[in-house]
Order: sequence, then C-alpha cells, then structure tokens
Amino acid sequence: SHFSVSSLGLYFTIDKAPVSKSLLLVPSTLSLLLALVLPHCQRFFVYDLQAVKDDFQIWRLISGRIICLDLKDTFCSSLLIYNFRIFERRYGSRKFASFLLGSWVLSALGDFILVEAVRHSFGVTMARNLPSGFLAPVFALFVPFYCSIPRVQVAHILGPLSITNKTLIYILGLQLFTSGSYIWIVAISGLVSGICYNSRMLQVHEVLCVPSWMAKFCAWTLEPLFSSSEPTSEARIGMGATVDIQRQQRVELLDRQLMLSQFAQVRRQRQQQGGMINWNRLFPPLRQRRNVNYQDGQRAEQPASPPLEVSEEQVARLMEMGFSRGDALEALRASNNDLNVATHFLLQH
Repeated sequence: SHFSVSSLGLYFTIDKAPVSKSLLLVPSTLSLLLALVLPHCQRFFVYDLQAVKDDFQIWRLISGRIICLDLKDTFCSSLLIYNFRIFERRYGSRKFASFLLGSWVLSALGDFILVEAVRHSFGVTMARNLPSGFLAPVFALFVPFYCSIPRVQVAHILGPLSITNKTLIYILGLQLFTSGSYIWIVAISGLVSGICYNSRMLQVHEVLCVPSWMAKFCAWTLEPLFSSSEPTSEARIGMGATVDIQRQQRVELLDRQLMLSQFAQVRRQRQQQGGMINWNRLFPPLRQRRNVNYQDGQRAEQPASPPLEVSEEQVARLMEMGFSRGDALEALRASNNDLNVATHFLLQH
C-alpha cells in the first residue's frame, strides 16, 4: 500500500510537518475570517455542484473544497489533521502531500458520480450545495489509519466493548460524518478515493502526485514558515519536571536505543541461520539494567533473575496485531512485560 506504518517509534522522530501545519493554520484562519469578518465573501467558497455542471463554474471545485464555511467542520477536521500528521512525519511531506492531492482530485469525481447515481436510481434531487472545505482528503486518511496503525486496547467498558488507542479518532470522524445532511456524500467519495490511492489502483499514485520540482520549491518557500526547529539534546523537559525525572527519561531512551540496535543485529543473524531469537540471552531486561547501583565508584553486579512470567492477556494483544505467539513471548520477556516496548520491537523489525 501507499502508506504502510512499520514502526510506532518513528512517528515522532521528525519534528517538522510543514504540510500538516499549513493545513491547520491557513484554512482555519480563512474560515474564521469568512465567518466573523467577511461573511459577504462566503458565496465565493460555496461548493455548488449545480453551478459547476450548468454554468461551468469550474473554479468552485477548488474554492469550494478548501475552506470550511461551518466552524464545527473546521474544528473537527483540524483535530483529525493534527492526529494524521504522523503519516507526514513518517513518510515525508512529498508523499503525504501526494496522497492528499490524489484523494482530493479523485473525490471531486466521486462527488459527481454519487450525486448523479442517487438522482437516477432513486429519483431524489440533491441539494445544490455540498459541505465546503478540505473534508474528502481528511476522510481518505482514515484508510491508511485503519490499515496501518495497530490497535492497542486501553480499557474495557461494558463487557466486550473496549477503548483502544484509535477510539478517539474514530469518534471525531463520526462527529464530522454526522455534522451535515449531505456530508455523507463527501465522506464516501473521500473513503473510496483513499482506498484507490492507498491500494495503488490503476496506478493513480503515479499520475496524481506532487512533482519533485514543486516539492523542492515548497520546501524552499513554505517549510521555513511552517516547520519548527528540532529540540536540542540539552533542552529541558519543563512542566515542573525534576532533574531525577529527566535523568530517568534519558536512561529509558538510551535503553530502548541500545536494545533496538542489538535486536537489529541479531535479526540479521536470524535471517541467515534461522530459528527463534532468545532475547534474554542477548541482553538483560530493562528492569535489571535500571536498578544497577553504584558503590565506591564501581558498578555492583546483580545476580541473574529467573525467567519472567509473561501475561497471557498481553500475549493475546500482540497476537491480535498479527504477531506469532513465539515472537510475542520473547518480546514480552525481553521487555519485562512492557507492552509498549514489546510492540515497538516487533514493529521496528
């Protein structure tokens, strides 16, 4: 697929996301201006399909599909774009912008097809205006979100129902889906365009993409405006964090980096020799390394801990994500039953 997330840990390794930030700032600001200061100019940004069809006002396909005239849609779509910025940070601004461009163009064709199909099939004449704004690409991003982001259970409610790390995003999408009478047309065309682009159907990803020269030009002009500098290694954590908390977080980061490097090396050996990795023979668990004490300037040796009992519930969660039981057991033993670290290992490699 066009988007295929392979690591949870790499979502936030790149601090710059200029396309997402520009989509958050520019359309939202213009939407507020049109609603509060320039209401008489809203007629130029109405998504009027009948005017496009009868009066050949093709420009409405652009102006009517960029800025939301409903502030509720502006708020919901901005929150979703903020959460979907993980794709830009993982794959780069050009590929992310190409996906948005491709789904934006395909969904315009989908809007026409759906409106005409409803009219011919059921004899129902739709309203002239569809919801305005950059909505179809937002719905299209649910396709890679559903296919690529693993579902991690957070809590149980009402027996079989559970809350996962993706529940809030789906609730926001449902809120946006029910915000208007005809927004379901935009939502369906956006989801279909996202499926077409994400699955590389008919090679649309090669035709509807951002050219390299345009990507370079935008990187030169827009990136300095909408990108933020990467934090330095000496930057303080802030928010009242103590020195001990800062040291603990740095130790945890070093632990994870060390384990990832060692795991990558043994993965290569496993591919050459075959067999399952014995994680505990390669490096000590995190808990064992964190509790190392210093006495008289020298490290005190700790006795080896017995084999760790693995939670069957966490094994089941990892198996729900598609991992084998053996890999899930080894990952949980190596991470001292830390589900996040174990998931990070398995997705990273």
